[in-house]
Amino acid sequence: MRHGSIPGARGRVRPLTLLGDEALRTPCREVTAFGPELASLVEDLFATMYAARGVGLAANQVGEELRVFVYDCPDDEDVRHLGHVVNPRLVAADGIVLRGPEGCLSLPGLEAGTERHDHAVVAGFTVTGEPVTVEGTGFFARCLQHECDHLDGRLYVDHVTGLRRRRVLRQAARAPWARRG
Repeated sequence: MRHGSIPGARGRVRPLTLLGDEALRTPCREVTAFGPELASLVEDLFATMYAARGVGLAANQVGEELRVFVYDCPDDEDVRHLGHVVNPRLVAADGIVLRGPEGCLSLPGLEAGTERHDHAVVAGFTVTGEPVTVEGTGFFARCLQHECDHLDGRLYVDHVTGLRRRRVLRQAARAPWARRG
């Protein structure tokens, strides 16, 4: 029998906010209360991320404008990284810049070649208020930068320019989930 709990096992799957929802464009507030409500939100984030088959999820993607995200993401060596960060700060994004496919649960089914640094460091806190630093390379570094962007009210499409940007925004406007009128 497994010891400890599986992230999200006690959480509920929440509806995702989609492109066009103002919550995705609003910078999130710092978490000030580290208690059962925060723990419940983290469980819900994991449950929602797993249900949507994502590798990361920020709180504003479920309509909570708080600085929290969860992740279960491999790096380029296929090492699994699993956790959460409360009040994250992107303290480093460096190394070479790579363009790679990037998608988002708030733009389901779409992706675009997006430039990101191949190394990132995020500092913040655990759900119990303990300091934590998370370092990632490759795909996991992309995930960390992507989730920090969400909490600042930015989306990956904000990093895409020219034809790639026009293409993904046109696809988003035609998507079945698009907000119209």
